[in-house]
Amino acid sequence: MRFGISTHLYHQERLSVTHLRELAEFGFTEVELFASLGHFDYRAAAAHRELADWLRDAGLALHSVHAPIVEYVRGGEWGSPLSLAHPDETARARAVAETLAALELARTVRFAYLVAHLGVPDQDGSEALNSAAAASRSLREIGPVARDLGVRLALEIIPNTLSSPEALARVVEDEEAGDPTCRPGICLDTGHAFLQGDLPDAIDTVSGELVTTHVHDNRGTADDHLVPFEGHIDWPTAVMTLQKVGYEGVYLLELANTGTAREVLQKTVDARRRLADILA
Repeated sequence: MRFGISTHLYHQERLSVTHLRELAEFGFTEVELFASLGHFDYRAAAAHRELADWLRDAGLALHSVHAPIVEYVRGGEWGSPLSLAHPDETARARAVAETLAALELARTVRFAYLVAHLGVPDQDGSEALNSAAAASRSLREIGPVARDLGVRLALEIIPNTLSSPEALARVVEDEEAGDPTCRPGICLDTGHAFLQGDLPDAIDTVSGELVTTHVHDNRGTADDHLVPFEGHIDWPTAVMTLQKVGYEGVYLLELANTGTAREVLQKTVDARRRLADILA
């Protein structure tokens, strides 16, 4: 099993080489950048070059970038949501512009996937910000740019009607009919899929389009982003189902800082061993 981790763990801080060295210290070799202003200035070419230096210093590969989902993250404060499915054209265009700005990082640091949300979670704005027609327009604008940069879009399962496993499978099919060279894949978010219903069923539903993951746990009531085995997900069944459908990609941990980052990272050592033991 290949494991990676998201800088989401440090999203309340400005990212630095110290953070990346810490991830490497705990055995990670691949990382996802959580692109949010305040955490990382994805708009600045100088920051792109600096990140390339940091990754080399830490011995990490950039697996993926999470497209911006809010205007900024500053300490414990999150800015207004950015929605690629916003029915207001000005707001939708702004979300697309921020996504494209983050995608520009691929000109300096190669990465395989741009993980994107279609709309916002139900509790963050409900269906008012989630238009299927607007989402389709955004994908038609982002897809060709991602393709030309050698990056594949990965649409994340999140708790809204546009982004359920079944809905995303239909979106991928529709986008393939429009331009198969820009066909997105799906990012299986284990915590979100568990909150929406049956995780093994979700894996089966997206299996043909599954390209990457966000791996975390919860207790079935909130999006806690816990280390695996700290919540209620049945990990043996989940991992064996992923094996059954032929998933061989990265298990990308997207974790909350529930104490200190080092405490969370220490827990991942045991969690990674237990996940690998399931397949062994």
